[in-house]
Order: sequence, then structure tokens, then C-alpha cells
Amino acid sequence: MLTRINFSQMRAPSISSVGHVLVVVLCLFMFAATSQVLADNTIISGHQKMLALLAEINVRAAHENTYLGDTRARGLRDQLKNLGPTSSDTQRLELHFQLGEAELMLGNEDAAIQQLSAAYRLLPKLKNLLMPESVNGLVFRLGVAYMRLGETQNCCLRYSPDSCILPIREGGIHSEQEGSRKAIGYFMEVLGNSGKRSRLHLEAQWLLNIAYMTIGGYPEDVPPAHLIPLDAFESEEDFPRFTNIASKLGLATFSLSGGAVADDFNSDGYLDLLVSTWDTAGQIRLFINNQDGSFSDDTVNAGLTGIYGGLNLVHADYDNDGDVDVLVLRGAWLTPVRYPNSLLRNNGDGVFQDVTFESGLGEVHYPSQTAAWADYDNDGNLDLFVGNEALGEAQFPGQLFHNEGDGTFIDVAHQAGVAPGGYVKAVVWGDYDGDRFPDLYVSNLLGPNRLYRNNRDGTFSDQAVALGVDGPQTSFPAWFWDFDNDGVLDLFVSAYSAGIDTLAHGCLGYPVADKHLARLYRGDGQGGFEQVGRQYNLNQPTTPMGSNFGDLDNDGYLDCYLGTGGPDYKYLMPNVMYRNQAGKAFVDITAATGMGHLQKGHAVIFADFDNDGDQDVFEQMGGAFPGDKFNDAFYENPGFGHHWISVELVGVSSNRSAIGARIRIEVLEDGKMRSIYKHVNSGGTFGGNPLRQTVGLGQCTTIKRLEVFWPTTGVTQLFTDVPMNGFVRIVEGEDRYTLRSLKTYELGRPAF
Repeated sequence: MLTRINFSQMRAPSISSVGHVLVVVLCLFMFAATSQVLADNTIISGHQKMLALLAEINVRAAHENTYLGDTRARGLRDQLKNLGPTSSDTQRLELHFQLGEAELMLGNEDAAIQQLSAAYRLLPKLKNLLMPESVNGLVFRLGVAYMRLGETQNCCLRYSPDSCILPIREGGIHSEQEGSRKAIGYFMEVLGNSGKRSRLHLEAQWLLNIAYMTIGGYPEDVPPAHLIPLDAFESEEDFPRFTNIASKLGLATFSLSGGAVADDFNSDGYLDLLVSTWDTAGQIRLFINNQDGSFSDDTVNAGLTGIYGGLNLVHADYDNDGDVDVLVLRGAWLTPVRYPNSLLRNNGDGVFQDVTFESGLGEVHYPSQTAAWADYDNDGNLDLFVGNEALGEAQFPGQLFHNEGDGTFIDVAHQAGVAPGGYVKAVVWGDYDGDRFPDLYVSNLLGPNRLYRNNRDGTFSDQAVALGVDGPQTSFPAWFWDFDNDGVLDLFVSAYSAGIDTLAHGCLGYPVADKHLARLYRGDGQGGFEQVGRQYNLNQPTTPMGSNFGDLDNDGYLDCYLGTGGPDYKYLMPNVMYRNQAGKAFVDITAATGMGHLQKGHAVIFADFDNDGDQDVFEQMGGAFPGDKFNDAFYENPGFGHHWISVELVGVSSNRSAIGARIRIEVLEDGKMRSIYKHVNSGGTFGGNPLRQTVGLGQCTTIKRLEVFWPTTGVTQLFTDVPMNGFVRIVEGEDRYTLRSLKTYELGRPAF
């Protein structure tokens, strides 16, 4: 009988019972000790309570969590060590393989290769007992391990702006080539023993071509039968190249996947940067803009020491005091540990305070990575919806926190009708039907998506199926935007189902199934949508996690950048930049821009960090496993010579952040009038753009009028004498705007 061993989904054998008991006893002791202290509110503040809880969770996660913990590896080491002389070679092979995988996830590449090689050496003995796909699966994983070794030795330890940028050239070519060369050998073995166009064959073919790139051998040295053609890695149109200057700015934080927000946290008019990592031991970090092209790490002074973890960040002035606050999302994938979110209140003096427990957001801890702010009842206070994940059979409800206006929140999700659970990956607000009340879209990775129409009475009705926007069934980032400048909100919903086999399949000219493609739902102006994804050239698989949108070339049309990848190390997929062609189509300009990063892309930000009017792009990088850290990227915009305006809105009757307000700018361009629309929010659902809106004006000669519509009051402000290429501050209800004078500087070259 042939044995089928699934080397890609094999579970670890149970760990030793003694080790398990010790871990549990330690965790219970710490929990009891910590709880005793935290129960006395006269002794410990909410901020201190959060610090203690995060420290406790870090200890637990190091043992218990599937992604971050080492319990599986320790248990497998013990089992392998204790194998008796009567153990079968099949048992040994399975243990060597599983331990190799566990070591690789922890970042122990040498140990991983040693174990996987031991399993590989047993194959000749067991060849007649194993299914061919099991043999190929093991060989493939050994190739992946060597690929990861090459990435660590080169892209991580010898990091340069060209590292891992597809197509890999010049500074991205590895100087230490053993990892890639060994990987090539194993991938060739898989290709020789697998059926053409099978999943494993396509995966090996994709990684083979990448491996040849890393040693400078693509395309010449790639065997013709396995070559992915060069044009598969080229842009659909020419575009200026963006340079990754993160290291020069001191912003190349080396971490796992996380969140990022750009905004003016100290109210000096200049954009700062807050970044996180989902690592339970990972410190959230605040970088303050020095107003001279450089940044300083102000984490300690900001009172953020000990605020660990965070897979995503969303920001807003929730208490209407004029300072930007931040919500930290945690808990997703961190089972069985229940991990709290954090509400960080900006005190206005450069210091943040965790007020999660005082605000009413810390009563229950559900696994989450996504949330969004909006004033759903138009009372002038920002409310909050938090999407949570399902864990196995457990369905955790969505949470709609109503802002009481006194710094506290009450969960009204059940009364509002938005509590149904799911494996939620993105939530976003937008007034799609133009009735002044924001509606809510919920993107689910497993199952249909939901579009909750605001009934204007505190309740919502799911219209997703009726409006045909419930797909795709495996989605991730989503957002509302007006991509065609018709004044009506459209909806982008990503698909998170394609692997590198799908990528290779498409690059070889084969059609890609609809289930792997993003949906672009174009608003029809009557409360309905039309799916136009393929029509607008969104016809390639992308598998994005962190993503966002902005106007890359200041032509007045919104572009988007997709941070791609999956937890497995084999997911070396280029992040994708789409340029909006005047609202008529999107074109892939990834290769031309130099932004086709192969490492895991997470939070994405479009922001004008140097006040020159064009938007730079920051991307928080890194994967889920301890061995998959990477440096964050900062792509400097080379400039396009187009006009622009930066609009800061200040709500009075409306929420102070002006979230939900609508901007319409009417300009004269090429002798014709056209309108440019922006709906105030922080962009996509993974990465926070500044709430101050930078609007590209293309080649216009003058701004004829600027309108601001405030949904809370239904009032429109009109200005007809607004200059281009400047910073405008508009306060709700005031007849005049204010021009702000902000310095422009060269990034990476501080003035002394």
C-alpha cells in the first residue's frame, strides 16, 4: 500500500504531557497574580492595566500560539530524540519533516534544512511506500527552506533598496548564492516528477524563475521548458521609478506584519508615522517628523513603551479635542489567547494614554484586525465598528460602539442589526446611496460579504445580495472610493484566494478564474452597483492583505497599491501598483515604479511627507511567523509637475476629523471644466492615510470652486478664490479658509 503524506498541511504530533502541564501552570499562575493586582482600580490605572495584560499575553503566546510560539518545535525535538530503535523509517521521515517545518517558521533555517534533508535522505528507502505527490511535496518544501535561507542571508542581512524588487536586478542579486542555487536543484526535481500545470508544478516553476533572478541567471539560464516569459514581469505602460529610501530615513523597521498610520500627531502641521507589528513582543513605534527631511523615534517620550502588538491601526479624533487618537487592533490568529484592542488617546502634549478600559472598549476581547470610524447617527461624535474573526465553530459578533460624547462607548451592534459574525477581514463606511447617513461594508474571508444600509433610525439592513456586492466569497481588503470622479461612491473588494500557482498560470497565458479576481463595483448614482472589474482591466490575481489608495501622479484620479502574500514562506508574490487611467481603466505599473516587492506587504499609506504636493508611499512589511520579518519600505515620489491642493477640514457641529465629509473641486483643464471628488476618510482598510486630504489637480490652470458638504448638518460650504499648490484649512461654518505655511524639504537630507 502506498502512503499519502500531505507535507504541506501536516499537523504536529502532540507535545509531551509534562511540558504542556508546566506551561499551563505557569500561565495560570501569572494570570492569577496579574488579575489580583488589576482588580484593585485604586492601585492601577487603565494604562497600567493594559501594560500588565500585554506583558502577560506575550508570555502565553510564546508558548501557546500556533504562529509565534515554539511549543510545537520543542515537542517535536523531544519526540525525535526519544524515538526508539524499533521506530519505522516512515515515523522518522514524518518527524524530521514536521520538525524541519517548525524550525523554519521560527527562523532557524540551518536547523530546518538539517531536518528536512534528513527526511529527504530517507526517501529512497520509502519510495515504494509513498505517494508520488508526497515525495514531491517534501522535495518542494526543502527548496522553499533554501529559498528562505537565501532571503535571510541577502535580503535581510544585506538589505538594499533593490532587495526583493521584481524583476530582481542589480542590487537585488544575491551575493550569498548557496540558498538559491540549492533551491533551484530541488525545484527542478519537482518539475521533473510532477504533472505539467498541476498546483505543485506551477508553484515550483514560479519559484524557480525567482531563484534564477536572485543569482542573475534570468532569463538566460532558466530551462526553456520552465521559463516564465519576461513580459510577464513588465508594466503595461511606462511610468517613473520610485526609490525606496526607508533606510535613509530610519524608517526601515524590521518586524512582522502590522499596521501603520500617517498623520500629524503633535499638531505642528507635519506628518508623523506610527507603526506596529502583530508580534506580541513587538513595540509600537512613533516616528516624529523633524520638519527637515528626517524623522526621530519618539516612542518613549510619547508614553508608548510596553504597548505591544497590533495587526492594524485606525485613527481619528474620537473625543473631538483636536488631537489624533489611534485604535490598535489585535487578536486575529492569536488563538487560544484572547487579546485586547487598545484605544490610545492623544493627550495633546505629545503623550498617549491607553484608555481602553475607561472608554468601555475593553469589556470583552474578541480576535480582530479591522475597524472603522464614522458618525453613523450624525450626532457629531465618531462611532466605531469592529469586525471580529470566527474561531472554528465560535462565531464572534461584530461590535458597533456608539460614542456617548463623554469619552465612553456602548456596544449597540445587536440592536442595530450588525452583529452577525464571520471571518471578518475588512470593514469600511461610506454613504453609497447619498442620503447623508454612512453605510457599512463588511468583507469576509470565508463566506458572503455584507452591505449594511443605514436605516437612519439607529438600525441597518443587509443589502449585499440584493445589490450584487456579496462577492467574492474569499475577500480581504475593501474600500469605498470615487475612482471615476462622477460624485458617486464606488466599491473595491479584493479576492484572497490565489496562490503562486495561480500567478504562474496567469503569467503563462492561461485564463484566471473569476474567484481569484478583485471586484470593482461601480456606483450607478441610484443606490445600485455594477461589477466592472474585468472591464476595467482588473484581471490578474493579486491576493492582497494590506492595501490602500491615493493619487500617485496627481492627475486627480485615484490609484491603488496592493500589499500581497500569504503566511506560508512560498508566497513570494509581487505587491501590485495600479494606475487609474482617467476613470476608464486601471493599468499595472508595478515593474516600472520599482514597487513590486516580493516580501509580505501589509499596511499601505499614501501621504505627502515632505510637503511638496505629491504622495509618497509607505508600506509596512513582514509575515506572520517569527522567521518572516522584513524591513518596512518608503517609496519616494519623483514628482510629476501636476498641480495639487491639500485640504484640512475641521468639524464643529460635525465630528472634528470631518470623516464622512465630501469635497468637490471644480477646475479648468485644457479649456474644459471637470470636477474632482474626495470623500474624507483614511483610505483603505489596512494602512491609514492622513485625514488631511491631498488632492491632485492635473494640468488645470485654476480652481473655479471648492465645495465641502457636511453630512451631519446637510450644509455645503462654497469657496471660489482658492489657490493651487498650497495648504488650506477649512472650519465648518466659517466663511473664510486659512492658508497654512509649511516648509518643503528633501527627504533624507536634514538641514543643519
